[in-house]
Amino acid sequence: MAKRHVTTTVNGEPREFLCEVDQTLLDALRDELGLTGSKEGCGSGDCGACSVMLDGRLVCSCLALAVEAEGREVETIEGMADGDRLHPLQRTFLEEAALQCGICTPGFLVAAKALLDRDPDPSETEIRYWLAGNLCRCTGYDKIVRAVQKAAVEMRAEA
Repeated sequence: MAKRHVTTTVNGEPREFLCEVDQTLLDALRDELGLTGSKEGCGSGDCGACSVMLDGRLVCSCLALAVEAEGREVETIEGMADGDRLHPLQRTFLEEAALQCGICTPGFLVAAKALLDRDPDPSETEIRYWLAGNLCRCTGYDKIVRAVQKAAVEMRAEA
């Protein structure tokens, strides 16, 4: 099978790679571009560990094909920090101990950022609903929700 050439934008930077037509976006990010932050937890779109933004829409990259990134914008966990300066969500996840093994953390962070980009003042119920597609087997959800709430307050104060 011939490989396809894909030209896309990843975390604001133009990127190109070759991929098989049936290769997932997750595998292309990890294997072709060396962006290993997104994790494969289930491979079936049930856990959210591979969550990325594709043209501003939250998607499970294990369910999207790499060729679908052609001409589109992809945002991954690697694009959240500004150099050495952590995004407020990353910092509050650390402060609130909202992570343990780290498999789910990138997906939760990308999903939480997507929520706060849409709604800077979500209720606890809205946060829990928005993050329902992400599963954590270690930390539990209360610390994650608290971290998102804390980051939302900080981000509103900075705006």
